[in-house]
Amino acid sequence: MWFWVTPTRSGLMWKVVVQALHREFKLLTGGANWGLTLVFVGLFWFIFMNDLLGLLPYVFTGTSHLVVTLALGLPLWLGVMLYGWCNHAMHMYAHLVPQGTPPALMPFMVIIETVSNLIRPGTLAVRLMANMMAGHLLLTLLGNTGAGVGKLMVGGLVAIQCALLGLEIAVAMIQSYVFAVLSTLYSREAIHG
Repeated sequence: MWFWVTPTRSGLMWKVVVQALHREFKLLTGGANWGLTLVFVGLFWFIFMNDLLGLLPYVFTGTSHLVVTLALGLPLWLGVMLYGWCNHAMHMYAHLVPQGTPPALMPFMVIIETVSNLIRPGTLAVRLMANMMAGHLLLTLLGNTGAGVGKLMVGGLVAIQCALLGLEIAVAMIQSYVFAVLSTLYSREAIHG
């Protein structure tokens, strides 16, 4: 009678995972507002579900394309950097020269830190794209060799593909987590000015 009120096991598991991710991202952002951590939780789930959908046969995951991964990382990074430079400019300048840098090296450190900061969304995007493409390519290549091997080898090939599929699920989760955590850490500089 009250079916919609009773939580299911999958609903409870979903809630536990979302709350754990929320606590983790809240810890990483240093207790920033609740809405920001939910953005990173949503980013994690979007990437993870997109990667899982890419494991279905005849489906190529969107995160294997650099355009998609850049579209995830670049606007988030750009928004956070604009927020930081507009609201905490002195703090952002302070990040360009690490503490204890000799005065003679300060101009070089500013250049190095600026380049390091500018390539962050690119490294996020390329990391996710390369890891997703490598696993999917390996699964595809092994699947295409199935037609050319004997009947005795097909069982071993299927077992190897099942093991690789399990590893790809783990890689999808790890890469989603890494993307969300690095985005969180990159945004922490600008938020806590």
